[in-house]
Formats: sequence, structure tokens, C-alpha cells
Amino acid sequence: QVQLVESGGGLVQAGASLRLSCAASGRGFSMLSMGWFRQAPGLEREFVAAISRSGTSLAYGTSVKGRFTISRDNAKNTLFLQMDSLKPEDTAVYYCAAAWTSSGSYYNSLSRYDIWGQGTQVTVSS
Repeated sequence: QVQLVESGGGLVQAGASLRLSCAASGRGFSMLSMGWFRQAPGLEREFVAAISRSGTSLAYGTSVKGRFTISRDNAKNTLFLQMDSLKPEDTAVYYCAAAWTSSGSYYNSLSRYDIWGQGTQVTVSS
């Protein structure tokens, strides 16, 4: 059974960068399509980025496109989210998620994901 643990969150000023990591335990990481979501207080969980099993197909939410970069290291069972030019509106709990799939697709829908991490807090001050 795969479990996901996020790390790398913190408190930063606007314009700074952070790199989130999501470590997967268990077998089968290369068979998982991965994604990042975030949830701010009082709001619904929002799609941030997704990546296919091989890492060759990527997708981003509109609000982060051009500032965030998703990547993965299948040899190390780890997913990353590089966040640059952070804004106060990026403040949220960030979750990584995994979807079992036999295809090379990525997914931007919460309902498609089978496994979730516990989340890591990112706070951006103005």
C-alpha cells in the first residue's frame, strides 16, 4: 500500500520560492499519476498541478501556471513542486495525491485520485 508524506512547507514573504516534496512509500510509484492540490480556509480544494507516470505530460492550474513547476523522480519515489514568485493568495495547505493508472495520462479532478497525503502548510506574507 502506498502512503504519501509531504514536506517543505513554511512561512515566506511574497516573491520568495519554496520547494515541496512528496515521498511515497510502498511499491508502484512509477505506476501512479501524481498531482498537487491546495486548500485555503473556507475554500474548496483546488487543482494545482499534475504529472503523468513517466513525467512527460504536465498540467497546471490557471492561477499557478508560469510560476510553479511539477516534477518527479521515479528512482527516488518522490514528487516535487517548485513554487516561485509566491503570492499571498498561494497561502493554503498543499496536498499531494496519487492515482493508479495504466495510461500515460494526468488528472486534474480530485475524484480521480486514490491516495492523499496529510498536507503541508504554505503561508505567504505580503
